[in-house]
Amino acid sequence: MKRILPDLLKNWFGYTRRERRSSFFLLLVTLAIAGIRFIVPAHNLTIQVTDISSFGPLFDSAGKTSQNSGIQSHYNKNYSVQRERLLELNSCDSASLESLPGLGPVLSSRIIKYRNLLGGFVSVEQLREVYGLSEETYKLVSVMLKADSGLVRKIPVNSADYRQLIRLPYFERSEVSSILKYRELMKKVESIGELVENKIITPEKAKKISPYLSF
Repeated sequence: MKRILPDLLKNWFGYTRRERRSSFFLLLVTLAIAGIRFIVPAHNLTIQVTDISSFGPLFDSAGKTSQNSGIQSHYNKNYSVQRERLLELNSCDSASLESLPGLGPVLSSRIIKYRNLLGGFVSVEQLREVYGLSEETYKLVSVMLKADSGLVRKIPVNSADYRQLIRLPYFERSEVSSILKYRELMKKVESIGELVENKIITPEKAKKISPYLSF
């Protein structure tokens, strides 16, 4: 009787003794893994969703971007902080410029001299005009600088003499002579547009020099 059931199972499944041992071992391994997963459950993945309502409305009733958007204000605040950390071109000294990568004593000195010649930088891009400053160096330091155009020294067109006007690097000698002759004839120059209308300077030149002139 004891041999009947195993013989039946063997005949039914066709298992050998070795196969039965392997199957029993595999069953134990499966049960062990299942037990471990039951005892030590997997960690739950938690996704934290930021409440964007604290930033304020993104769109107004017309579907357009709100000018008072909280996100825009948050961005502007961070941008202002970053701007405060930039080195100001019109008030920094040579030592401050030397601390920037790629700018040694020679280039720093040239930048200061060119700034004095101009009367100040209207834009950081004017650094491209500094002799010996490569484009690679410009790209490297331009993101670390800012230029306050309010610090630019202006030339009073209606009282300046030839020497004062020609000091501005953007002026040609012929242009300065023409301005002085026109001023003598008209007694006063009202605006930069007047010089353009009378073909004393080109519109392109007017755009370049207008930040440095006062009327």
